[in-house]
Amino acid sequence: MTETRQDRFKRLAVQRTNIVLEKLRILGNLSNRANYDYSDEEINKIFYAIDSQLKMTKARFIKKKKKEFRL
Repeated sequence: MTETRQDRFKRLAVQRTNIVLEKLRILGNLSNRANYDYSDEEINKIFYAIDSQLKMTKARFIKKKKKEFRL
């Protein structure tokens, strides 16, 4: 039995999403001030990078509308 494109998408999307979520949980472990020292600037850089990549990735899934010239 061959896997359809839709089935392959669902299988990989679930796997890859779970990997991302687990990595975010692990990143959250760094918030423990008893074990780590960090500045607000460092945290802002981390979340800026994550937010930027998330926006770029999401944009790839959104269908692009044709741009039309208007006056």
